[in-house]
Amino acid sequence: MSLAVIRSRALAGLQAPEVTVEVHLANGLPSFTLVGLADTEVKEARERVRASLLNSGLEFPHNKRITVNLAPADLPKESGRFDLPIALGILAASGQIDPARLAPYEFAGELSLAGDLRPVRGALAMSLALHRQGVPRALVLPLDSAREASLVQHAEVYGARHLLDVVQALLPPGEGSTAPEAGWVRMQPPAAQPAPAYPDLRDVKGQAGAKRALEIAAAGGHSLLMVGPPGTGKSMLAQRFAGLLPPLDTEAALESAAVLSLAGLFAPERWRQRVFRAPHHSASPVALVGGGSPPRPGEISLAHHGVLFLDELPEFARPALEALREPLETGQITISRAARQAEFPARFQLIAAMNPCPCGYLGSRLRACRCGPDAVARYQARLSGPLLDRIDLQVEVTAVPPEALMAAPDGEPSAAVAARVARARERQQARQDCTNAQLAGAALDTHCTMEAQAAGFLHNAAARLGWSGRSLHRVLKVARTIADLAGSERIDVPHLAEAIQLRRALPGAGPG
Repeated sequence: MSLAVIRSRALAGLQAPEVTVEVHLANGLPSFTLVGLADTEVKEARERVRASLLNSGLEFPHNKRITVNLAPADLPKESGRFDLPIALGILAASGQIDPARLAPYEFAGELSLAGDLRPVRGALAMSLALHRQGVPRALVLPLDSAREASLVQHAEVYGARHLLDVVQALLPPGEGSTAPEAGWVRMQPPAAQPAPAYPDLRDVKGQAGAKRALEIAAAGGHSLLMVGPPGTGKSMLAQRFAGLLPPLDTEAALESAAVLSLAGLFAPERWRQRVFRAPHHSASPVALVGGGSPPRPGEISLAHHGVLFLDELPEFARPALEALREPLETGQITISRAARQAEFPARFQLIAAMNPCPCGYLGSRLRACRCGPDAVARYQARLSGPLLDRIDLQVEVTAVPPEALMAAPDGEPSAAVAARVARARERQQARQDCTNAQLAGAALDTHCTMEAQAAGFLHNAAARLGWSGRSLHRVLKVARTIADLAGSERIDVPHLAEAIQLRRALPGAGPG
């Protein structure tokens, strides 16, 4: 009887818990049994492993009773990531490679029937988990996945193209080849990528008020709702928002890339780029917040440290919109299932756009609205008060007459606005180590100081407009951002007045 033990990793949300792959060969009626709460994809590894070993010219123990255990037994395992460790475990248990040479590595990879290694999801999450765990082991992955995993600084990652490349690298010196041309490569961190070319804000003619709102939203990390007739440039403005945000630091870039890796959407050439997600308004609640079995990240998590643009906001299903309320407050989403929970980060910036009425022309100076008051009220009521209460900036994007549009000069470029945004964010990081939108509790009282006159002005406005406590705090945080853009240490009346103007009610709706 022979036993081999190999290390690998599963995926549980953004976590990558360690999995021990135990392979036991014994005499008896030939069989191949796989245990350890394995999904159907994992159980199908039996056929892939058998074919890949035979087609690679290696020996498969047909006359043995093979038992593969994936421990811990109560952790669900899915996908084909365990093909490679199972194949290596069979080779080690049958004496074709030395089991001791497997100890310094962790393995993951899907095998083709010919023995080629195919990429797996969550490579970056696995590399992060191994690095944070502090275990002195290297990670062996398919080549494409290894490029992704090598983004973690100081991580030891090897990439391979074929099962034979891994086997040759594990043979004692003199018996195999570990040269890069043999398909076994020690991955190096990728070279620095040039700054991404986002669409320029200069392309948008006019709309000075909406551009100012974009600048404030970018400077303080605030959510923004743009309301206006069709064709006024709402989508153009939203598509240029990511170019106003400062570059991602290494930790934030790793978090963003790790979530994208879980969905198989990350590409190393987009390293450190802000994510811009724009789901269609037919998206379901599960598509937005995540779910499924096993739980997968939704659009709000895929937009982590990036931008989530929801165009035609009232056209989204009511449950989908209401599901955004908690993540907008907490910056994370917890998906609960009967067997387990999965937590995903969701620190995104919401940029939303909508028409003011069903026909779209309420308040337009170019075309008359043909909607009755009841139709306008029903349309705007698709957005609940609690959801609107959580959106910091609510601005109107008015229609620009054609003659004014043609005569309008080029606007300010994104680079100039981004420089002001970067300076404002530097002030916030130095003062409170977070953006103004994340201020809460005692930190809000400490960093949002104002004179008695400004405090009285804010209280009067809150009383007259019927704000909730949340609305009051959000206006205060927006005013703090406006003060940061102006280089002011204290919040003054002009900062509060602009913040109040940027939280106007929808046309045709009551105050709030």
